[in-house]
Amino acid sequence: MPDTKKSAKPTTGRKTPAKGWTDEEKAAMKEHARELKAAAKRGADEDGEAEVLAKIAEMSKDDREMAERVHELIKANAPDVTVRTWYGMPAYAKDDKVVCFFQPADKFRARYSTLGFNDAAMLDDGAMWPTSWALTKLSKADEAKVGELVKKAWS
Repeated sequence: MPDTKKSAKPTTGRKTPAKGWTDEEKAAMKEHARELKAAAKRGADEDGEAEVLAKIAEMSKDDREMAERVHELIKANAPDVTVRTWYGMPAYAKDDKVVCFFQPADKFRARYSTLGFNDAAMLDDGAMWPTSWALTKLSKADEAKVGELVKKAWS
């Protein structure tokens, strides 16, 4: 007769019980559901600039100033950009795919804001390349780098 007893100790996986989603993650998912409904009402290809500007206006002063400048830089350097929110963050899409986004530091209680690029961005450089940048402030050199990244992402 085969031994069908199982060990009480798990052999793989977490060593501590899962705590589930954080409050910030839950809020982001709820925002995304609202965004999908709003996009369906207005049409997926329509720009959501008003919603993005409203989200930027809600940010803390430091995040807001960076988000406003990043928004301007992306719009100036990305042809055919569609502006929308994505999980409650300003996002910039091409052909209905989010190419890049601005994640304020306060969104997930981080110590820095993030300019992130998704796989639709054409930033490929060999077998390994960065897809997000930490932002604590934007110098003129940083702004130039953002512009270059956005142009490359949309190429």
